[in-house]
Amino acid sequence: MRTRAAAVAVVCGAAALSGVALPTAQAADTAGVVRPWQLGGHAAATARTSAVAAPQPYALPVTFSNVKVASGKAAVTVGTSAVVHVPYSFTLTATNVDVSADDLYIGLDLYRGSATAPSADLYGDLPATCTVTSSTSSSDGVVTVESCKGTVDIYPKYDLAITDAGAGWHSVAWAVAFNGQNPDNPADVTKIGTAARTGLAAPAVQRLSKLTVNASPEPVKKNKTLTITGSLTRANWDTGKYAGYTGQKVKLQFRKKGSSTYTTLKTVTTDSHGNLKTTYKATADGYWRYSFAGTSTTPAVSAAGDYVDVK
Repeated sequence: MRTRAAAVAVVCGAAALSGVALPTAQAADTAGVVRPWQLGGHAAATARTSAVAAPQPYALPVTFSNVKVASGKAAVTVGTSAVVHVPYSFTLTATNVDVSADDLYIGLDLYRGSATAPSADLYGDLPATCTVTSSTSSSDGVVTVESCKGTVDIYPKYDLAITDAGAGWHSVAWAVAFNGQNPDNPADVTKIGTAARTGLAAPAVQRLSKLTVNASPEPVKKNKTLTITGSLTRANWDTGKYAGYTGQKVKLQFRKKGSSTYTTLKTVTTDSHGNLKTTYKATADGYWRYSFAGTSTTPAVSAAGDYVDVK
């Protein structure tokens, strides 16, 4: 089970006082956990919050810009066990905020669905690391600009279900200043400041795929038939295992010895177990492989070429 710094990960006490509703669905180990960015009223209202005006954190005078996640990549791929660290960076501009305070926390989450009722939330083991790039005085006070960076750390065993695969993810940059209040049980939630920018772009989260190939017999006589088998599998986050990807079109390709280019020979469809099998006439020495173009939930992958000597 994942463990986090209490002030950043578990702020249920502050949430209870501010009347923030919990997300409707989360990973098993984070059920009942309110993330810092949800303290500012982004979570859906409940009967309690609509009937009674509960104390709320104040709006922290902080803005976020130049937000980048995964270095701008369209997708991140996650297997069954290895932790995936997704880098992020952004610029934070604060007005009259003590950015050196020990209980000022800054970070970025990835969430799926709506900001008011996210179905999943991914976050970092640690808050962002920020460096002051400028500090100027104006009629509004002291304006401090910081360059912030960190990682969203994805633990597939605890954080993801297969229904989370694909697009539909967003990023939210956030900051929360506890200003001396106990994060778990604040005496006065109105002294806590929060800021969040939701609805920002985020990469798709895809199920890591694997593809194998085996061409036989080896060696083979010229113009005789080769049988090429293989298997296309992808991570199943519900079971923690790899399972066959069924009904997918996969290209059989060949690269002649001495060449650097693969040529597509035919298209083969995976069976009900994700297996591949076809035949082709062997005419020259070279490498045989299967290649999968990918889908919205599963990345493209090509098998390592299997060399066959033609006699």
